[in-house]
Amino acid sequence: MAISAEEQQVIKSKAAKPMLWLAIVSMCMIFGGLTSAYMVRRGDPGWLMFELPKLFYFSTAIIIISSFTMIWAVQSARKDNYFGVKAGIVLTLILGIAFIICQIKAWDSLVAKGVFLTGSSSNPAGSFLYVISGAHLVHLLGGIIMLIFVCINSFRQLYHSKNLLGLQLSSIYWHFLDLLWIYLFLFLYFTH
Repeated sequence: MAISAEEQQVIKSKAAKPMLWLAIVSMCMIFGGLTSAYMVRRGDPGWLMFELPKLFYFSTAIIIISSFTMIWAVQSARKDNYFGVKAGIVLTLILGIAFIICQIKAWDSLVAKGVFLTGSSSNPAGSFLYVISGAHLVHLLGGIIMLIFVCINSFRQLYHSKNLLGLQLSSIYWHFLDLLWIYLFLFLYFTH
């Protein structure tokens, strides 16, 4: 017995979303472990105190704005507005790349202040900052790759009111990355 395209879509949806949520939970555990280790290590003598790079503030604003452009894309798909889908995804992709550039430049500013990841001049405070922000950046790079595929599919007009799965999955992941960065930024801001 052959399965219809509609039934295949339902099966995909039932499998894809729980798998994504499982991945998100595992990522939360990774970052929970990193932030817990940060708090434990922070009590050691010789913990280096320094200001967070100003570019972290800009990158936080950028990623928040990117969540709104992603929302616009999903809402546009629900209304069969192909232009809105394309524009929302392209803007989200551009903002994601801008976030990456801000993070890398923030690391450059840390190096200029003498805060290093490793080496004889490094300190656990700086190392944790690089590792935590770098781990988020690695996950965001995965999001950028995902957005490239979603962007290509949006130009092929594959996302509309009857086919939202790929766009919804990418939206869930992107919003997770946004919330994760806000948590990490606030954590670093208040504990640093």
